[in-house]
This record gives sequence, structure tokens and C-alpha cells, in this order.
Amino acid sequence: MHVEAFRTYCLAKKGVTEHFPFDEKTLVFKVMDKMFALAPLERVPAQVNLKCDPERAIALREELEDVVLPGYHMNKKHWNTVLLAQQPQSFYEELIDHSYDLVVSKLTKKARAILAEIK
Repeated sequence: MHVEAFRTYCLAKKGVTEHFPFDEKTLVFKVMDKMFALAPLERVPAQVNLKCDPERAIALREELEDVVLPGYHMNKKHWNTVLLAQQPQSFYEELIDHSYDLVVSKLTKKARAILAEIK
């Protein structure tokens, strides 16, 4: 998956916005103002950080140790760094969906109601 395809997929999700809160090189995706994905634009090879269930994070790192790493500059229990372009696009889309769903599940009841109203 190319970084631009990653960006397009993230932005297609309901309630997602993109920001550069840290610097002009790290693109951050948020749902209802909560971060679920980061893309350091100048990193080679291309990689992204995605939130992940802790048990699943360990399993992914063990199974795909050259693709899924502990989250770079993140809480390594809850975030993975995922190298792009080595797996099918559906693999990355599923990890993005998982990250997005985890964040949405932790939103307040009010925030989830507002998100549900977004078309």
C-alpha cells in the first residue's frame, strides 16, 4: 500500500480529519479528535503507526516480525509501526479498520452519537 492510498482509505472513514500537530512531516488522522493513525511522510521505507489491541499487537509482531514492529515513539503496548508495501492492500485496510474501531469504541457516548449523525 502506498502512503497516498493509506491517506485516501483513512479519510474515507466516517468523521476522520487529518492534521500536522507535531511537525510538517508527520500526518495524523483523527476520528472525533482522537488519534488512530500516523504517517511519517519522509520515512523510508514507508511506514505508519496504528493503534492495536495489546494481545493482537503481540501476535502480529510475532507472526510478521519484518512488517509489524512496536510503535515507534508511541506506547508500544497499544501501537504498532507497520511497514507499507510488503503485504496485500487488504491487510493494511484491515489494520486501519481495527485501529479506527478501537478508538471509536472508546469515545464518549455523546461523541459516538455525534459520529453516528455524520453522513
